[in-house]
Amino acid sequence: MILETIKIKNKRKSYLLTDIRYPENISENCPIFIFAHGFKGFKDWGCFPYMLEKIAETNVFCVSFNFSYNGIGETDLDEFTRLDLFAKNTLSRELEDLSAIIDYFDNNKENFKKYNFENLVLCGHSRGGGIAILKASVDKRVKKLITLSAVSTFHRYTEKQKEEWERKGYLEVLNTRTRQLMKMNYTFLEDLEKNRERLDIQQAVKKINCPFLIIHGTEDLSVDFSEAEELYRLSNKSTTKLIPIEKTGHTFGTVHPFLDTTPFLERVILEITNFIKG
Repeated sequence: MILETIKIKNKRKSYLLTDIRYPENISENCPIFIFAHGFKGFKDWGCFPYMLEKIAETNVFCVSFNFSYNGIGETDLDEFTRLDLFAKNTLSRELEDLSAIIDYFDNNKENFKKYNFENLVLCGHSRGGGIAILKASVDKRVKKLITLSAVSTFHRYTEKQKEEWERKGYLEVLNTRTRQLMKMNYTFLEDLEKNRERLDIQQAVKKINCPFLIIHGTEDLSVDFSEAEELYRLSNKSTTKLIPIEKTGHTFGTVHPFLDTTPFLERVILEITNFIKG
């Protein structure tokens, strides 16, 4: 397996640390699979590298990246050492980052000569799933879409939380794994309200006509399974498939640091690879 890490610059001149994986004997004209992590996530979280390697082994050119303001620095790749950036993150910024990744692999396909950009598969986990839905709804280059444990809306805050957010200028969220209190500046909520139409996942889902695979654990405590059902309800049924993964949660039984795979994760990987090849 070939693993390379590159830096891709977005339009704000920030760098997106990006991993590409592909088998040594990869055949030309293979699909390209771009994966977006979620909130308090990163490209090296838990099962993601393993999942992408297993997908790559099936003759797929796999791409994963860190959103520019996800809070991970360029040296400690699994520690939130840039909480200053995390605080400034917005959904519009993440959408711009994903666009920068897709544009890069579109504009540089001749340099790689290992994938067919006409066979672009976009995938996102949790909040990254919501971002992927928004992108796929307006970018016809995306030929297939996959969401894992995806949110159906970005409006996840109570009126009380929003009032306190505005009063203090930030909202604090606890990272239960690291015990860090992570600040989100009020600019996050301002961006969400200002761009309500552009950041509307439920309206975006209605515009997606490419094949769409929704995978979600039925016992997800972070993003309830009902959100997957809502995405499916709003989708084009002729091109969309909902796959419940029974008796598992948000990360399909895996943790960070990654200990081992699970039957739930193996099912997810199988469904993804079958969907890519189908």
